[in-house]
Amino acid sequence: MKSFYNAEQVSAHVWWVGAVDWHVRNFHGYRTGRGSTYNAFLIVDDKITLVDTVKAGFESEMLERISTVVDPAKIDYIVSLHAEPDHSGGLPAAMAAIKPEKVFASAVGGKTLKAYYGIDAVPVQNSLALGQGTLTFVDTKMLHWPDSMMGFYDRDGVLFSQDAFGMHLAGSKLWADEYDESVRDSEMVKYFANIINNYSPRVLALLDAFPGLDLDVKVIAPDHGPLYRRDFERIFRMYRELAEQKPQLRAAVVFCTMWHATEQLARAFADGVRAAGVEVDLIDLAVSERSEVMTAVASSGIVAFGAPTMNNQVYPAMADVLTYVRGLKPRNKLGFAFGSCGWSGEGAKFIASEFEAMGMEQPCPMLQSRYKPSREELNAAFAAGGALAESLKERVAR
Repeated sequence: MKSFYNAEQVSAHVWWVGAVDWHVRNFHGYRTGRGSTYNAFLIVDDKITLVDTVKAGFESEMLERISTVVDPAKIDYIVSLHAEPDHSGGLPAAMAAIKPEKVFASAVGGKTLKAYYGIDAVPVQNSLALGQGTLTFVDTKMLHWPDSMMGFYDRDGVLFSQDAFGMHLAGSKLWADEYDESVRDSEMVKYFANIINNYSPRVLALLDAFPGLDLDVKVIAPDHGPLYRRDFERIFRMYRELAEQKPQLRAAVVFCTMWHATEQLARAFADGVRAAGVEVDLIDLAVSERSEVMTAVASSGIVAFGAPTMNNQVYPAMADVLTYVRGLKPRNKLGFAFGSCGWSGEGAKFIASEFEAMGMEQPCPMLQSRYKPSREELNAAFAAGGALAESLKERVAR
């Protein structure tokens, strides 16, 4: 009987056997507006090897794809490059169908698989001989979990890059060059901002180490999104630029509001930035969510957050976003805190303290109005926007 789910050939001896999740819209707090894929790969060598599996619920799709190439029972090894459940959730079902000789993972990955599923994995050494080819492992600890590693199959030049160089993008095409460049680039930037950003120093260290690894890469095969068969230098350059987090001529003005007082300050500040010749994104948390905010923050040299006070606290939507952004460790930003209050006034103070905790420079003092902003306060917000824009232009010009 003909299969609905077919494997797709990646190289002479490697096949894509993953799953497409067209409808996922939330990935542990990250809004995935274009869905995602869970990429798994089959290496057909003397020792037939499955590299990663899929999220739980997609096991039958993966196994059916495998069966269009080989009988799943003929697979000898399973290699887990990263034990997070979107890559390993299908592992118990895969093991039941395949009954592999061994499951391989990093030392930390083995402990994680044991904790999740009770599976005993063999810790990998530097490489794993498969017969005609060898799978060499590259330690990428904390990109983005402690167990993370990449694998390089030398016979075909395929780099299984795990979560690095990936994106959340469901589609009917295997290769990145088959997608519109603007869609592909925007999804890669969003993925980096929301998944990888806080590990930027490790990304730079990995990119610096790559030439010394002497890998003849012909395919980059991440665990999410399409695969790459060309333009590797462009991809590495994009990742380097994202990881360096150099100031960009752009401002992210993020606010929440109850009776439009904070919104008025946000608009005045944004107009001050724009009047000084710097592009600005005005983001209302009533209609936007945290991963959209973080993507804008990562691409901006100015970060202005505003919120009202509610029950002697910052407004809840802003607390949520600040927690998320702080954890992703944006660097090299000029910050500005603002808000409105009726009496106690904790909102803007909380934002300013969070910016300070992030190590964010705040050249202009916090601005907070009572009840509704006066003309003088709106002028002050406009002036602050202009002043920060001029400071940013000077920084970028250095």
